[in-house]
Amino acid sequence: MVKKVLKFGGTSVGTTERIRHVANIIQKESSLGSKIIVVVSAMSGKTNELIKLSKEISNEFNKRELDVLLSSGEQVTCALLAGALIKLSIKAKSMLSWQIPIITKGEHTNARIINMHVEKINKCLDNGEVIIIPGFQGISKNGDVTTIGRGGSDATAVAIAKIFNADSCEIYTDVDGVFSTDPNKIPVAKKIDKISYDEMLELSSLGAKVMQSSAVQTAMMYDIPLEVRSTFTERKGTKIFSQENIDYTKSVTGVAYSKDEAKITVIGVEDRPGIAANIFELLSKAQINVDMVIQNISSDQKTTDITFTVKRDDVSKTKQILKNNKDIKYVAIIQNDKVAKISIVGAGMVSTPGVTYRMFRALSDENINILAISTSEIKLSVIIEEKYTLKAIKKLHTIFDLD
Repeated sequence: MVKKVLKFGGTSVGTTERIRHVANIIQKESSLGSKIIVVVSAMSGKTNELIKLSKEISNEFNKRELDVLLSSGEQVTCALLAGALIKLSIKAKSMLSWQIPIITKGEHTNARIINMHVEKINKCLDNGEVIIIPGFQGISKNGDVTTIGRGGSDATAVAIAKIFNADSCEIYTDVDGVFSTDPNKIPVAKKIDKISYDEMLELSSLGAKVMQSSAVQTAMMYDIPLEVRSTFTERKGTKIFSQENIDYTKSVTGVAYSKDEAKITVIGVEDRPGIAANIFELLSKAQINVDMVIQNISSDQKTTDITFTVKRDDVSKTKQILKNNKDIKYVAIIQNDKVAKISIVGAGMVSTPGVTYRMFRALSDENINILAISTSEIKLSVIIEEKYTLKAIKKLHTIFDLD
């Protein structure tokens, strides 16, 4: 008998009407004889609403209690969906993370799933029941409720698919699958029928909102086939699987962008061994993620300028850390928080000459200046002025035959 994990995102369960629609989808799958575990997100907007409530109490709301608060959103969806399935005469049961339990490790608001007990759920599945589990959460070994980061319901679904040896993991959302770029911004974006784990991991980490990157990474590690599909249409979705099944004839699969970047340049740093390590060690200890790095040596080879990118929310914290450290001597710190990261991704890039040139020439033709560059085998990212984001995406989408 086929075992499936079906995950429904916030927009899919955003209203009671939509929850009833999801129940109909599950009824159809159940009628085919599949064993079904359903993972649900909170109703769209609910998590933001809960965060707002916490901020009304305190801007430094206790993280343990924040996890208790935020996890309630998915629990509401669980109960409503179970009730909708029961009304359709389907044997269904919601099981909360502490009832299973789902065991997590790590800090509050940023834990990760390490294991879960399977006996209760397997017994229910053998009895023909549909099990509904809240995404985004678990409990620590101490019994505290924990959450696993925004978008964590994807990670829950993939972890469950791995632990229960599911035949497939289907991610239901409000779009028909993974697109070559954001279809809301570029109407000529097209759906990708199949994509490798590596490409999907790059796209999701570079700003594509379809799937959480840690979920893709887990699926890749354990070779769990994924499919992203729409809750609201019958169209086929996008299949995500191992690289050997991918067509390499197309050099670029998609264009991603992120507008929450900031560029920081530390000018006139003393040029000596270990100075860059000292700077980035401080940022690492402060949990600040550094992306692109450029270092320019001065003509006298005594000083250097170090440029790097961080998330915009981390700019003030980054500058303060550098200013407070007396071991790092520099002339000035310059910031630019009006930048965007534009990336092209494709498994075929590694075997296709001229991709870099074509990207740079395309941006040059649009008079867009490149401020920083980062590359990997299947990704090429640049930092540009934020105001040119849409123009750059459109141009690259056309140049690489993605329209």
